[in-house]
Amino acid sequence: MSLPSFPVKKILILLILLAVPGTLYYLLKEKGQNRYRPLNIYGEKKVASTFHTKRGKQIPDTIYHVIRDFSLLNQNSDTVKFPADSNQITVVNFFYTRCPLLCRDMNKDLARVAKMYNNNRLMRFISISVDPDYDNPAVLAEYSKPYIAENKKWDFVTGDKDLIYSLAKTDFMVDAIADTTGKTNIIHSPMLILIDPQKRIRGYYDSSLGHEQVTLLSDEIKLLITEELRSIKVR
Repeated sequence: MSLPSFPVKKILILLILLAVPGTLYYLLKEKGQNRYRPLNIYGEKKVASTFHTKRGKQIPDTIYHVIRDFSLLNQNSDTVKFPADSNQITVVNFFYTRCPLLCRDMNKDLARVAKMYNNNRLMRFISISVDPDYDNPAVLAEYSKPYIAENKKWDFVTGDKDLIYSLAKTDFMVDAIADTTGKTNIIHSPMLILIDPQKRIRGYYDSSLGHEQVTLLSDEIKLLITEELRSIKVR
């Protein structure tokens, strides 16, 4: 008795039908969890002596550059600590109140971003004065009025000059230099700096280049919030 024969075409269709569910499951299970590219982590990186396991393989941990803990005074003479909350994402910039034009434009753009996240508990904004000898809390209170009217989670801070300049150069890795050619002129970075809850730098956005950079900051804050919410869920 001869065995029934099946056309090659039918066999191929049957194989495809059997393979599709498994392929879809793999794509949804493995690939669906990471549908975006994680943001960069800036600064020096070192290989740690510890390991973590991923898919059965031991992978060396990485030690990243982090911002040190610090305290400064805000426009209300309240002490502002960094980090204030281990789960918070922070946007930082450097400015001073006697800055001719750059700082006002930078803070106007930052106000637009801060307003978007005013009700998000994961977000905070800190503007650090590079002219602390002049920018005391009273000066900052007056200067910050138009910016914080609708942004209650935004602190304009001042403090020890040596600490601030050290933070700018060593921790945030941006410029802050007193210009000797003019008493009120200070060379400082126009960057808006995105910091994750682990105190790592995740993005630099040049406010002097226009609205596109500020829009990019807003978009990448959303990515970082998603990343943080996922990590909280895993813990």
